[in-house]
Amino acid sequence: MKFIYKKSLSCLVALVLLAACATNPDKMSAASVSTLRYESYSCKQIAVESERIEEKITRLYGELKKDSQNDTLQMAAGLILFVPILLFLEGGDSAEAAEYRSLKGQYEALQQVSMHKKCDIAFN
Repeated sequence: MKFIYKKSLSCLVALVLLAACATNPDKMSAASVSTLRYESYSCKQIAVESERIEEKITRLYGELKKDSQNDTLQMAAGLILFVPILLFLEGGDSAEAAEYRSLKGQYEALQQVSMHKKCDIAFN
């Protein structure tokens, strides 16, 4: 009985700790953004806006990737060396993660409008 209790408790602690880690930006999906927001844009406006959003996405990607890697390292160090270090995990996704998802959605909406309007814009 004690063994089952300890095993269950260990699993619960592991799940809580994993949930506290920042999500890798490679695994983040785009938020749903309506293309109606960009329907009135000219091809030039679409190009300028997509460039602006792409720059923000690139910057946020770097920050989120670093946060995810730091959480992973802290988790490994805590599990291997000293469990109380896990209390210092920043945990979870930040406001930047929500912004990143939103920007990805906006970028996809711009791509769709660009294709619909047959703009000659190269998206990455």
